[in-house]
Amino acid sequence: MTSKYPLPYHQKMNLQDVFELYEDKLQLVELKIQDLFKNKASIIPLIGSYITSSGGKRLRPLFHLISADIAGYEGDAQIEIAAIVESIHTASLLHDDVVDMAEMRRGKPTANSVWGNQVVVLVGDFLYSNALKTAVAQKNQRIMETLSAATTRMTEGELLQLNRIGDPDMSEEDYVEIISAKTGALISAACRIGAILGGMPETMELRLAEFGMKTGIVFQMADDILDYMAEEGELGKKLCKDLEEGKITLPLLSLLKTAASEEVSEIKKMIRDSVPGESVGRILELLKKYRSIEASLGKARALVDGAKAELSALADGPAKEALLAIADYSLYREK
Repeated sequence: MTSKYPLPYHQKMNLQDVFELYEDKLQLVELKIQDLFKNKASIIPLIGSYITSSGGKRLRPLFHLISADIAGYEGDAQIEIAAIVESIHTASLLHDDVVDMAEMRRGKPTANSVWGNQVVVLVGDFLYSNALKTAVAQKNQRIMETLSAATTRMTEGELLQLNRIGDPDMSEEDYVEIISAKTGALISAACRIGAILGGMPETMELRLAEFGMKTGIVFQMADDILDYMAEEGELGKKLCKDLEEGKITLPLLSLLKTAASEEVSEIKKMIRDSVPGESVGRILELLKKYRSIEASLGKARALVDGAKAELSALADGPAKEALLAIADYSLYREK
């Protein structure tokens, strides 16, 4: 895929290279994911298959596999943990779509719009609990603590976001806290558990966890920026969907910081009045006027640099290069 933004000149590996490098392991992860969805209640594997066949890139399992590789781990537990991480992510998507009353994801109807909210919430509950039950079998307390903390933060993030829906007075710090919990926490956990499996020193374990957190934050920032840029066919949802849902994200926060006082009052009134159809054109006009998209990209770019800096103490090699490539991809992508 050709990016709208040029990749840094030093990058030696792109995302396709990374997936090819870990292709064999990812195929095993895919089989393990299917095992986690198996159940006598046939709706569970049915919905699980529907979600996992929707075009997701399996980036969270990939973060884990690469981190385990960097840590020198060669056992089978990495495959199971990678599948557990993806199962938790799938559960969160199911619940998020119910909470958001979403009708489309990745260009196809959401599971809740096909099977209904009640069924989808229960399937999400099963995926969460079954993933953690499977993780218990590893008999590693630190792995359980890391996964449990991540799933708790993800739920907290969703509640924090719900509490700030349609709130134009939300701060950028609030925003970062929400996306750190909703998106960063699980990616951070995936990286950290890879280090735990390989028995890395705690300092390096924390660096990998911080790399995952910062990269996860950038992934969400990029999604939020693209929401004000991409057409529905490219992103799988219509333009300014977040604004329609009352979600205050980075481009809007940047705009509120730089716009003239009378324009800030106008923007806040549009948000509070909840009439996005009438607001979209004006918001887009102001975003362009104040170069809010460019400012948001600059903040995300600084976080990418910070994420890559966390890897500076690691020895050079394909695994490190793979993480650097994913860090760049987190921002320099189109969807």
